Parts: sequence; structure tokens; C-alpha cells
Amino acid sequence: MVADRLTDGVRIGQLLASEVSGNEGRLRDLALADADPDVEPTADGALAYRVVRGGEGGAGDGDEADRDLVAEAYVQPDRLRIEFVAGAGGEAAARDADDAPGLPAVAADAAEREGLRVRPKAVRPPRTLVFVEDGAQVKRALPVFEAVVDATGNRE
Repeated sequence: MVADRLTDGVRIGQLLASEVSGNEGRLRDLALADADPDVEPTADGALAYRVVRGGEGGAGDGDEADRDLVAEAYVQPDRLRIEFVAGAGGEAAARDADDAPGLPAVAADAAEREGLRVRPKAVRPPRTLVFVEDGAQVKRALPVFEAVVDATGNRE
């Protein structure tokens, strides 16, 4: 039995970034953008990176404006908070997010199935917060990204 749990928000964020950027399966179209390698965790959460879809190859290989925002990762001292964003189908989808707020619901359903803590965020466009509270939960966050990728693929 493991006595220690990884509860450092920055390290959890690094683990998730590695899993997403190195994934050759269903997440291969996702990339990291606006990554801050020197991010310092805050109680409210500091933006560590964005997860985007679109463009060619990995982060930095294309114009970031051509990429669709899927989620933002915020580091807190003892956890990672992922905010899945409605309108992950591009700018037009973001403008129409009130008409199609389904992506945060997809993320919420997938995260609940994986046993992760979930909370809706009532903003425009709508968001779903998913909390990754230890390093072991990083693998459980991947099916959430897969569900969102599948949902955006079906809407394109």
C-alpha cells in the first residue's frame, strides 16, 4: 500500500499535461497552449496551460488563434482544477454556446462516471469544473477529455 499521495497541484498539472500531449490515441488532436512552466499555485488557482484542439501537430506548430479551446488547467496548492468550456467548436460555437451548452454537460457526466469531483460554473460561455486532487486521478481525467473530443467531433 502506498503511504504517500501526490497532492502538489503543480505536479498534478504536469502529469496531466504529459498525458495529454503524449497521447497518440483519441487525444492526439489536443495540444497545450499558453503553458507557464514557472506557474506558482494560488488558492484561487493560477492558469498553468490551456488545452486546445485543432491546428497541425503539437503546441507551437500553428497559429494559436486557429485552435479551439477545450479546457483550461489551473493549479492550486493541493490540486488541479480543469475548466471545460462550452463552445469548444471554435469562435462561432463560443458565440452560440447559450444555444448548445452541451460540452460542459458531457464533461460533467464523464467526470462523475470516473469518480472525480465536479461543479458547474454559471458563466458565459458555461463551464464545468473538474477537480483532480491527487496524482492517481490524472488517469481518470483522460476519459473526460476523450468524451469532450468525441462530442466536438460529432458536432463538426
